[in-house]
Amino acid sequence: MTDIDVFNPFDQSLLKSIPQSSDREVTVAMDKACDLFNDRRRWLPAYERIEILERVVTIMSSQIEELTALAASEGGKPYIDSKVEILRAINGVKLAIEHIPAIKGEEIPMGHTASSANRIAFTRREPIGPVVSVSAFNHPLNLIVHQTIPALAVGCPVVIKPAALTPLSCFRLIEILHEAGLPDGWCTAVLPSRQVAEQLVCDSRTNFFSFIGSAKVGWMLQSKLSPGTRSALEHGGAAPVIVDASMFEESASSKLDDMIASLCKGGFYHAGQVCVSVQRVYAPAENCELLAERIAQAANALVVGDQLKHDTEVGPLITPKEVNRVADWVDSARASGAKVVSGGEKISDTCYTPTVLLNPAEESEVSQLEIFGPVVCVYGYSNKEDALSRANGLPFAFQASIFTQRLDDALDTSQKLNATAVMVNDHTAFRVDWMPFGGRDASGIGMGGIPYSMHEMTRDKMTVIKSDVLL
Repeated sequence: MTDIDVFNPFDQSLLKSIPQSSDREVTVAMDKACDLFNDRRRWLPAYERIEILERVVTIMSSQIEELTALAASEGGKPYIDSKVEILRAINGVKLAIEHIPAIKGEEIPMGHTASSANRIAFTRREPIGPVVSVSAFNHPLNLIVHQTIPALAVGCPVVIKPAALTPLSCFRLIEILHEAGLPDGWCTAVLPSRQVAEQLVCDSRTNFFSFIGSAKVGWMLQSKLSPGTRSALEHGGAAPVIVDASMFEESASSKLDDMIASLCKGGFYHAGQVCVSVQRVYAPAENCELLAERIAQAANALVVGDQLKHDTEVGPLITPKEVNRVADWVDSARASGAKVVSGGEKISDTCYTPTVLLNPAEESEVSQLEIFGPVVCVYGYSNKEDALSRANGLPFAFQASIFTQRLDDALDTSQKLNATAVMVNDHTAFRVDWMPFGGRDASGIGMGGIPYSMHEMTRDKMTVIKSDVLL
């Protein structure tokens, strides 16, 4: 059987080899999940789910350093940001616990017509059934929490396939779930071939499919789902930011400083490997070069390198292949007229300099596609409608931002941006785990966020009782 080798993205050292899951192992995992769901006597009551998840929080909270080191080692996110990820993951479990009591139905009014007299009706939310989740590499633990914990919280068994590049945090979470008392079969991690994974996703017994990853793969799998399988797809974007002229007024100097820091964080966090990273920044034509230079100054001050060092701010890209791709896109943009204000070169086979490009051509890859690397593009615009047209000009639509000192401008631009969320005076990568999070159009369907996923993984069942004693 083939082994899957997991490497440290910075120095390419081998972390661990994991046997690839066989077709048989995947089938057994799905059979167990279905058997559990189909036998109501084996369903976990709410109080047991709460107790198990409370123990998960206790175990994870006692292992923050170990979990941080593991996630950083395999994912390449700097230590300081990986620790934030672990704390978010723990809070995600707490959020699920808090929202279990909120799983409820409602009364459906009866007796308002003669045909509905003598009846009482109500709905309940039931678990949807077996969940199959396919995850991405960029948040090795927190994404797994988002794709397994909501399912378990509402009573759905789940089979999850982590990214082959970063499976170690996922397997550790499954171990923690079992240590906390989760019975066998309720949450299983598998690492099969692409063909076997596709068979799992498209199994007629899959009631809910959760996917985080590339649009090409996600939409392909969506097209092959069995009839009735509900899904949530989270793909990438090319997040736009519109900066208003008011940000460059003399009275706004401190706010301009804050904006630069925010854009720098949103663009270069995790080396830009985030689906809502700041990518396309639109500023008034007379101010765009100044803005690009200010972002470049902040970018040049970032510490790039080994993600396990506590002072590192920008780590490696996930593979050397991705470094080469980013380098090719930047070189192509440069050749087509973009000014490289900072960066624009490989540091090593695994790291790329935080890069700021000024006015890349609209047809270049960096303007048309998700970069997923440490590159921020700044464009000049002649009027706000031009900026909005360009910001909305791609098939992707996820999170966006507007920076302004004017309330009316913030409200107007927020309405006109095609996005599922618009941040005002904050970068596009802002997220907390209790808010709705997901893309629209080519960027996905459905909404994540712990309570929103919990709702998606349940469905209504109505009971109607007829009795002569009812009016």
